[in-house]
Amino acid sequence: MIHFDIITLFPQMFISPLGESILKRAQQNGLIKIGIHQLRDHTDDKHHVTDDTPYGGGAGMVMKVEPIVKSIEQLKRPGQTRVILMSPQGAMFSQGAAERLSACAHLILVCGRYEGVDERIQFFIDEELSIGDYILTGGELASLVIIDAVSRLVPGVVGEPTSVVEDTFSGSLLKYPQYTKPRSFRGLEVPPVLLGGDHQKIYRWRRAEALKKTWHKRPDLLRQASLTEEDKKLLQEVTPDNTMEMSKNELH
Repeated sequence: MIHFDIITLFPQMFISPLGESILKRAQQNGLIKIGIHQLRDHTDDKHHVTDDTPYGGGAGMVMKVEPIVKSIEQLKRPGQTRVILMSPQGAMFSQGAAERLSACAHLILVCGRYEGVDERIQFFIDEELSIGDYILTGGELASLVIIDAVSRLVPGVVGEPTSVVEDTFSGSLLKYPQYTKPRSFRGLEVPPVLLGGDHQKIYRWRRAEALKKTWHKRPDLLRQASLTEEDKKLLQEVTPDNTMEMSKNELH
């Protein structure tokens, strides 16, 4: 089980997303536990102020370090906790990061706001994460993304384990195309190989299509992937002209 603790100024933002679908069932089944903590509860003044003007001047407000550290220290478990600050300056969150975090017993997610957090917070966190090169109004949505991605990797959360293994980005490839009923829709047909029942041919087709889709949409992922000799042959078959542009050294 993974225990997530969220430190936020807006706890209500989490109620609906965490109370639906897979995340709801995962909590009910005791596979994950999620605590939501109001940052203002850790302030000392009567107005529960959590931000102030920046030293040196400038626009906007900066989140104060004291209430965040108090909240972290109250929640932290020695030897078990990893503290993460949601920040546009953080390392890019990825499937690999989700897999790494899924091995943790306890994650504290700190939701930044305003013009950022007092830099001294760096001494009290383990890492910063970003979900993309754009600016959100706060770290709440980013925290939800991380909770969802990490929770799916906890055994039992997703009903069919192979779904997790075959997901897009697992193994550094995009997922192969999927089809369901009807077989024909406005002249668009399901590929015949998927209807034949030959699982070896289906597997080979899916692998080839995953390679093809990754080449066309995210060629950068292919440069990171560990491809087998069979993968390289399939890639040549489905993109015979384009793969010549990628040197043998890049396909490893």
